[in-house]
Amino acid sequence: MTTTLPRAMTELSADEARRIALRAQGYLGAPDRRSGVRGVLRRLGAVQLDTISVLARSHELIAYARLGAVGRAAVEEAYWRTGPQPPHSFEYWSHAACILPIEEWPHFAFRRRAYRNRPHWHHELPDGTYDRVVEQLRAQGPLTATELGGAKRTSEWWDWSGAKVAVERALMYGEVVCVERRGWKRVYDLAERAVPDDLLHDELDDTECLRRLVGLAGRALGVGTRADIADYHRLKGEQVDAVIADSGLVPVTVEGWGKPAWADPEALATPPRGRHRTTLLSPFDSLVWERARTERIFGFTHRLEAYVPRPKRVHGYFAMPLLSGGRLVGRVDPAREGRTLVARQVSVDGPGAVPALARALVEAAGWVGCTDVRVERLDPEDLRGPLTAELARALG
Repeated sequence: MTTTLPRAMTELSADEARRIALRAQGYLGAPDRRSGVRGVLRRLGAVQLDTISVLARSHELIAYARLGAVGRAAVEEAYWRTGPQPPHSFEYWSHAACILPIEEWPHFAFRRRAYRNRPHWHHELPDGTYDRVVEQLRAQGPLTATELGGAKRTSEWWDWSGAKVAVERALMYGEVVCVERRGWKRVYDLAERAVPDDLLHDELDDTECLRRLVGLAGRALGVGTRADIADYHRLKGEQVDAVIADSGLVPVTVEGWGKPAWADPEALATPPRGRHRTTLLSPFDSLVWERARTERIFGFTHRLEAYVPRPKRVHGYFAMPLLSGGRLVGRVDPAREGRTLVARQVSVDGPGAVPALARALVEAAGWVGCTDVRVERLDPEDLRGPLTAELARALG
């Protein structure tokens, strides 16, 4: 049953807020296949990048979860420029390292200025290295860190070379940009060469930048508290406070939240209805980015355990929440062995979620080229029989 929301609502039930959030994130209603992966990026405003690849890298999983079995090559082509055409996106620091729509370049001027004025850096920069790297890019064109002189000094992931430190600092300052990758390596270019002329400026003051990003965060969330909105692009609470009244968002109260909230007025104008996605979510999906928000909306505790020592892990290295019927109803820690998707550790809320779990596993397996699914550890174990039967049915 769908609840109809009044056009000028200021009070939302917890269920209405949950459905608004799902629709805003692209998980309720028909997927927008015409706008495709680029449409997903523009809807979310930021897609987090991460080096971990289990089923696929997180930025691929973001598109898959919303659009279904979109080709993985198509995801890469949608995000990163290939050839001489203007870029659709760029990489920068938002919620974390993210890929962002290229039209938002001017609105990160506030962060570029902050980095330029930063008094302390964790990595030392040898004298002259910054200027040498910039001149090398100017003379030779787009280059990877390896081509600039090496990404690392040793095999340790954190032990950056002077060239890598310099080019990453130039990226933070906005003198350099990444709009393409080669084999998962960033390709750096001068911003003056890669960013379209009409976007290549830092003319917007901090207030205008923050107003835009707060508005974008509110629309991507549908409804959120001050902390939710601040977390989306990693703003400070006081930065949100300074601009939220002029951001286009409207104040609302949400049953059980206990804190003031703001909503996208377009999200309140029409009732959130349509088909729910059933899918496995990347732990870096913006639907579950913020732990407190995830617990508040879904009653679900989500934590990435990849960086937790193995003996202390509860749900597994890369536990992916299972979304079904607009609820988070389980977790899967996946792996691949040849053509088999291995669910190393699975937890599911109850027998009612078993068909959705089986469907999500089989669909994910097909997307990454697997033809079989094997479930190892299952909690509760007494659901193994029903799950085995559902998997057999789904695999045909």
